[in-house]
Amino acid sequence: MDSGGTSDPYVIVFLTSDIRKKYETKVHRKTLNPVYNESFIFQVGCKNVDLVISVWDRDKVTKDDQIGKLFLSCRATGNQLRHWSDMLANPRRPMAQWHSLQPVEDHSSEEDLNHCTGLFIEVLWGWRR
Repeated sequence: MDSGGTSDPYVIVFLTSDIRKKYETKVHRKTLNPVYNESFIFQVGCKNVDLVISVWDRDKVTKDDQIGKLFLSCRATGNQLRHWSDMLANPRRPMAQWHSLQPVEDHSSEEDLNHCTGLFIEVLWGWRR
């Protein structure tokens, strides 16, 4: 969180099967409640991958801080596994769900964790032919 009590958040999305192909949202300046309406397309040949979604705070002076992350995959648990299963069962149909972010262990203060605790995600899954 910035000294003014806001953040400059953005999201990084990638599949564990191809970590070289990362997508990044636009940075939303000076907000604690960003809305990302962006789409990313991955070419996926199998279902046995992890979709990794991490939220970051852009910092112009020092390195960017990771706020939290989540994984959608067959190895996930709870709501994340349910979202993954629903997505696989309904190919080419958008599946939307709210997820709590997993905190990053090296936060400098508890205050950093309080400004972004969840993420609403809509995923459309389809197989490559």
